[in-house]
Amino acid sequence: MKKLKVLIADDHPLFRHGVKTLFLTTSELEIVGEATSGEEAIELAQSLEPDIILMDLRMPGCNGIEATREIIKIRPQTQILILTMFQDDHSVFAAMRAGAKGYVLKDAEKDEILNAIWAVGNGGAVFSPGIASRMIEYFSMARPAAPREVFPDLTEREREVLYLMADGTANTGIASKLQISGKTVSNYVTNILNKLQVADREEAILLVRESRLGGEEIAGD
Repeated sequence: MKKLKVLIADDHPLFRHGVKTLFLTTSELEIVGEATSGEEAIELAQSLEPDIILMDLRMPGCNGIEATREIIKIRPQTQILILTMFQDDHSVFAAMRAGAKGYVLKDAEKDEILNAIWAVGNGGAVFSPGIASRMIEYFSMARPAAPREVFPDLTEREREVLYLMADGTANTGIASKLQISGKTVSNYVTNILNKLQVADREEAILLVRESRLGGEEIAGD
């Protein structure tokens, strides 16, 4: 049986060590490399040509969502399995939109993780039971209206920048309106994308539009 070539993309040494220890229990998986940032994961995906990448969501620089999207563009035959501690809906659906074929929590049982790696590496799709049940509920029921207090993880200034982005304002316009530098705006945009776990401005804007539609539903009740 052909071994699956696996690339680990995670900035926590202890977790990478745990995965390598887990792999000692099977002869069907081979670790070909380790990345500690999204940028490094993209580079190694091209040079090492892994069958599957175990991708963390939050890493220095380019996050896991952005890295997943880029890797799918340049090497679509490589499968992406998200291994993370985050199970919020935004993270799950952002990963799916970026092209990930699996989403498993780091605290899952060892056999669950191994089975997920093998399934996704061979072209399947796998999600942790709790996440899978929420996905089924999400797609089978009408979406609830968005809460009045949206994007609670963002600071007040970050929300200002986000809403200006959603209104079609470019970075230069945002800088002028808020009387801050263009570099500061870029930093805010990066923080916003990371906190919302989206790959780009377009996905962030889509979240704002969805939240506004939810607000209209509330107003109409």
